[in-house]
Amino acid sequence: MRVLSGIQPTGRFHWGNYFGAIQQYIDLQDNDQAFYFIADLHALTTVRDAQTLRGFTQDAAIDLLALGLDPERATLFRQSDVPEVTELTWLLMTVTQMSLLEKCHAYKDKIAKGLAADAGLFTYPVLMAADILIYDSDVVPVGLDQVQHIEVTRDLAQRFNHIYDTEVFVLPKAQVLESSAKVPGTDGEKMSKSYDNTIEVFEATKKQRKKIMSIKTDSTPVEDPKDPDSCAVYTLFRLFSTEDEQAELAERYRAGGMGYGEAKKLLHEHALAYFAEARQRRADLEAHPERVEEILQNGAAQARNKAAEVLDRARTACGLKSRSH
Repeated sequence: MRVLSGIQPTGRFHWGNYFGAIQQYIDLQDNDQAFYFIADLHALTTVRDAQTLRGFTQDAAIDLLALGLDPERATLFRQSDVPEVTELTWLLMTVTQMSLLEKCHAYKDKIAKGLAADAGLFTYPVLMAADILIYDSDVVPVGLDQVQHIEVTRDLAQRFNHIYDTEVFVLPKAQVLESSAKVPGTDGEKMSKSYDNTIEVFEATKKQRKKIMSIKTDSTPVEDPKDPDSCAVYTLFRLFSTEDEQAELAERYRAGGMGYGEAKKLLHEHALAYFAEARQRRADLEAHPERVEEILQNGAAQARNKAAEVLDRARTACGLKSRSH
């Protein structure tokens, strides 16, 4: 089984990124083959400063490696280091119906808000389809909001295969980790950079503590019982704790006599302990950027080998000259 997923370098990774996606990457890297890429081409639709994009991309690579992605078991690379993907995007564009792209969430949401959408945003799902199909991906771990893009990918693959009457592409399946699909932010809504409610994985300790202490809670007095299941602090605590620790805190909530401030301090302590080893690894990787670059270049070489094979099948099916002949 071949696993593939990409993550955009549009800012530092937060808890929602980790529990909603990155944790799946780590868990799935023991499959037959796993490809994980930093989607810097996709990021161009929102990041319009060269230095910022380069910094975000480097941080993304370091963070992924620090969090446990092992280059000996998985292939990590920059999307833009595999030029074959942009050629496949064009081949797919020639069979993509406008009506399919007009139904996609990102484009529809922007138009609904009366905002101008550029061609990059409109055709984003086609580039994403190329990312997936060019590695013969079987499984794509994604968040709930990305499932539609996997459906679009399957539609385009089937349409291409049908038009050219040959099985060029493997049809991928989405894998969603339901239990971590919604990680609450400091305001109780889904944690997202666009809501400015994130808690970063590798944030400075004092800054992280300040954010955690600012998590929105209700006005129940300290002495009164509280409902753990409706509290964002408890929901986040569950991500970093054992079942016994969760049961103990839930019991204290329901008994009364404990304020939300104490629960927030417990959350911070558990989060620091959970990511302690990753923080140490990150510091070491940050001190050796050449090691990170070597990993990315090696990953790109492996990815290009597979991409060239799939692109060649697509070129041949279309009637273009095969690169391997």
